[in-house]
Amino acid sequence: MLQPKKQKYRKHFRGSMKGVATAGSRVSFGEYGLKAIGRGWLSAKQIEAARKAITHHTKRAGKLWIRVFPDKTYTKKGSGVRMGGGKGEVEGYVCVIKPGRVIFELAGVDQPTARESFRLATQKLPFKTKFVTKI
Repeated sequence: MLQPKKQKYRKHFRGSMKGVATAGSRVSFGEYGLKAIGRGWLSAKQIEAARKAITHHTKRAGKLWIRVFPDKTYTKKGSGVRMGGGKGEVEGYVCVIKPGRVIFELAGVDQPTARESFRLATQKLPFKTKFVTKI
């Protein structure tokens, strides 16, 4: 799964997800893209599950780009731990997704294959997405 090699400050605040994505909102590398319509946190496990769904359906034909990277930590305290005692331990890594952000790009396959593989990948993601093509 994706995660940073090193981090200077390990624990992040939750932050806000308001607004729409300006950076990473166009298909730049491939021919087809999967664009987020909703907003939320996308975990490293969800990115990997979607990537596996795409590569399995395309039978590793074409080239796949992952346009997001989970560099924000989220923490969790153990079950049965009383209140207080500071912030919990790092549980995993997420990336903040705003509406309009391109998550995956695909090239080297025909449009029906790309559309179906992105449909399968959407089922692994926690928000709505749409299929886009390069302009």
